[in-house]
Amino acid sequence: MSRHFAAVERIPGDPILGLMEAFRADPNPAKLDLGVGVYKDAQGLTPIPQAVKRAEQQLLERETTKTYIGGHGDPAFAEGLLALVLGDDSPLIARSLAGATQTPGGTGALRLAGDLIARTLPGRGIWLSDPTWPIHETLFAAAGLAVGHYPYVDRDNRLDVEAMLAGLERIPQGDVVLLHACCHNPTGFDLSQEDWRRVLDVVRARELLPLLDFAYQGFGDGLEEDAWAVRLFADTLPETLITSSCSKNFGLYRERTGALIVRSEHERSLLDVRSQLAFLARNLWSTPPAHGAAVVATILGDEALKRLWRQELDAMRQRVANLRLGLVEALQPFGLAERFAHIGAQRGMFSYTGLSPTQVARLREASNVYMVGSGRANLAGLDERRLGDLARAIAAVCD
Repeated sequence: MSRHFAAVERIPGDPILGLMEAFRADPNPAKLDLGVGVYKDAQGLTPIPQAVKRAEQQLLERETTKTYIGGHGDPAFAEGLLALVLGDDSPLIARSLAGATQTPGGTGALRLAGDLIARTLPGRGIWLSDPTWPIHETLFAAAGLAVGHYPYVDRDNRLDVEAMLAGLERIPQGDVVLLHACCHNPTGFDLSQEDWRRVLDVVRARELLPLLDFAYQGFGDGLEEDAWAVRLFADTLPETLITSSCSKNFGLYRERTGALIVRSEHERSLLDVRSQLAFLARNLWSTPPAHGAAVVATILGDEALKRLWRQELDAMRQRVANLRLGLVEALQPFGLAERFAHIGAQRGMFSYTGLSPTQVARLREASNVYMVGSGRANLAGLDERRLGDLARAIAAVCD
């Protein structure tokens, strides 16, 4: 009898998920997890915001059905998210030039965008920052797209805007360029508003299609501030793709709640694109999961819940910013504050610390500090009471 799976090869596990398993198996109570990209509070837990709990209580009492929600998802969720991303008074929404298709998380939105590009724009490549979120690489390749890269951070662990612009200038006309809207993953280095204007000029001149990955709205400088580049591109260019995630800012990691937003030049072309998205989504996940979207729609549709949610999000963002500054301050007695000053200037959950793979390995072996081999650390996983311990451990591997 034939063995159908006998020749199937084993693929190495995801390095970040593998890091999670190694951390869990480590019996040392002083271990520190700076690997997996989730927000943690002072107790080391990934909390459920009170606004989410209250919205869920409302749903428990009021929900009357568990039927499918349709290919584009929950209309109330789409309406609320469009306003959150593009602005309450966006003329694009009023003129029906933008629409949101609900997806299973931001990752689902990215894959849907990849399939849309492959199906409707055949032969177009997609260009990613170097470095970028590793899943970008495999996800777009799986969608059948040719993947290229443009410079972002140089060998000295500094944002290199000039090299980035030069790289964008070399992208073939009409290709797709993925841009991190804020809180760049994995580096934490963000563009200034002037940098964004220069990037926009190149994108417009090269007639590139921008895909703005917007996974961390509210974790950088604020909900409105973080949307600045997204709105600049959407308001200026006739066509833009935006992927939005509710994992971080609503704490809905496991509910897989996100959306692909399309901005088109005409209402008719938007309907054409959305018909393609519905077809593609039908063959990917049929209809998206309902619960997370219902939670978001409930919060954004209730002024009291929305106000509470914004307060909780502000507190999370401020805590991460304080941890960044606190780590730099804790490194001061070791003479390393200047060397690692960039950590305080970066935005979002992640930091390209500048530590080498060898130093990262030594941190884990000597101090039970877990981070990705590239030196990317999830600073939202820090405990402020452990800043001194971490600084001491970093100093020990920087001798």
